[in-house]
Amino acid sequence: MAELTSSSKSYQELLARLKEQIRTAQLRAAVAVNQELVLLYWRIGTEILIRQKEDGWGTRVIERLAKDLRSEFPEMQGLSPRNLGYMKAFAEAWPEEAILQAPLAKLTWYHNITLIQKVKGHNERLWYAEAAVHHGWSRNVLALQVESQLYQRQGRALTNFQRTLPLPQSDLAQEITKRPLQFRFPDAHQGGTGARPRTGAPGTPAAVSDRTRRRICVRREPSSA
Repeated sequence: MAELTSSSKSYQELLARLKEQIRTAQLRAAVAVNQELVLLYWRIGTEILIRQKEDGWGTRVIERLAKDLRSEFPEMQGLSPRNLGYMKAFAEAWPEEAILQAPLAKLTWYHNITLIQKVKGHNERLWYAEAAVHHGWSRNVLALQVESQLYQRQGRALTNFQRTLPLPQSDLAQEITKRPLQFRFPDAHQGGTGARPRTGAPGTPAAVSDRTRRRICVRREPSSA
């Protein structure tokens, strides 16, 4: 039996493969959690839009909702009146849920707010979203690309974005996975109160797939005051 040493070529190759597999799994788990958050925000924004149109509610309903939601979920970030307003604008910008699956849900909420604020055209927004995922742009790089009018300068030449996940070493991947916060879903048997839910290991697929009883990590939102 060959002696196993940490300096052997076969061991180093094995270690490198396992490291890459772990990083990829961590990124996929983080992207899945991020996607759930973006979809949740879109659904909240859609509900607000519907109620305001059908029931004639004014803007004050956002302040009331923010107060009541933060009372029910005190440890969840991103439920400020300002962020609820962003959710409404996000739902207005993307009325079809299907388009959120890719690539918008693979961007952080920061990225999506930047697109809402800085890009007005639907096709242009979608192009920048696809480019950000493909190239792994950070939110700041995305903003700079928009301000430099990259779409107008090169948009027609850069339309074949095939990457559906950012590279693990990219700035976007780092922004998706860094600065975790507790984002708790209520225990279905507790009605949102009572015992703390059981959890999987942070950042693992098991923690992501347990949709009704878990504590999962997401990155900090820009307007969680």
